Amino acid sequence: MKLLARLGLVLGIIGSHLFINPGLPSRLPSFLPVGIQPAFALTPNEVLEKLGAVPVFTITDSEGSPLVGTAQSQGQSASVVEVYISRQDAQAFINELKTQNPELASSVQITAVPLGKIYEIGQQNQSNPERLMFAFVPTQQQLNSAKAVLEANGQDVSQFRGVPLFLARAGADDRVITVQQGDKQAIPFFFTKEDLQGMLEQFKTQQPDLISSVKIEVVPLEVLLEAFRTDSDQFLDLVILIPPRETVEFIQQQRQSSGQ
Repeated sequence: MKLLARLGLVLGIIGSHLFINPGLPSRLPSFLPVGIQPAFALTPNEVLEKLGAVPVFTITDSEGSPLVGTAQSQGQSASVVEVYISRQDAQAFINELKTQNPELASSVQITAVPLGKIYEIGQQNQSNPERLMFAFVPTQQQLNSAKAVLEANGQDVSQFRGVPLFLARAGADDRVITVQQGDKQAIPFFFTKEDLQGMLEQFKTQQPDLISSVKIEVVPLEVLLEAFRTDSDQFLDLVILIPPRETVEFIQQQRQSSGQ
């Protein structure tokens, strides 16, 4: 229920007015890599609040425990749980598992989990050398979109690793496009380029003189999560993550079918 409530709060801001905020930097902060003056670090609770509105998907057994695999890193084995951004990708994994290990496939299911919970577990085990690790699985379509954006911006595609997040800026000095969230403005990071384009269609009707100056940029989710953990940057307080539309629709359908 907390996930549904937080998801509703995030979705509610997308229909609001869009801005070019002159108080924000024309470049992204230090972790991206050009910075502004640090102000304060987000508290752990503030980070969890931001991430709690983003559903992701894991493969779990009948008791809700995640399916754990192994991976080799620097000659050592690590226990890894795959975290899917798309439920369709999680289902594709189970479909493949049915051909390779039918018995195991019959005992697992797809479970929606707040990204904040994944982050919290990861942080709790940070100092444990045998800790459970999480591997985020991006969708191929969004990886392709991210590579196209990077190429258009003259960036090195080969250097990109992780789950792409998309944001937009506009104006002569490339200011970040923000949305109204309560009494303050927020910077939306989208998990899909298509959802960002939907926001830009709204921006086009509100500020048509600026639409030709719009630029799309890409940031890895993993880099943003690490910045939440380590950076003291006022930019991070304004960031909100917008889940994929397919995820939103799935969660809403689940809520309706359960009568909540």
